Amino acid sequence: MARGYAPVAVVLLLAVTVVAAAAVATAVPALPGDPPPQRAVDADATSDGRVTVTLLSGEPLDTRSATVRVAVDGEPLAHQPPVPYFAARGFRGGPAGPFNVAADSSWTVGETASLQVAGTNSPDLRVGATLTVRVLVGGHVVAVAETTVETAS
Repeated sequence: MARGYAPVAVVLLLAVTVVAAAAVATAVPALPGDPPPQRAVDADATSDGRVTVTLLSGEPLDTRSATVRVAVDGEPLAHQPPVPYFAARGFRGGPAGPFNVAADSSWTVGETASLQVAGTNSPDLRVGATLTVRVLVGGHVVAVAETTVETAS
């Protein structure tokens, strides 16, 4: 009599296994895709708040999908540049180059973008401070540049 239940038990065990595998497959989040390609940038900064960032290498970068984060001596600016933009809080006027909303959004090798940090933003760009610019795409850092803040001429 017990032999008659064995095939039924095997089928039930197989069904439970398939249902459990399906539940795990739907519960596990999708694996992240490939990270965006890395780029090289160079930055310059002066004590009057001017920051320039040049794309040195890598694929063109669509500034509409990029995020730029600026820090002074490791402390992030209170107001970060919302690239592309024109007249944003914490910045004077509109940026130049691909950070400007009216410019071509494709930032290509050799192009320089610049912005002017306002006196209402903090921390100040003091002479000798280390300024760090991070460019992110989809939450991934794709480029980092550091420079020392120079005296404005």
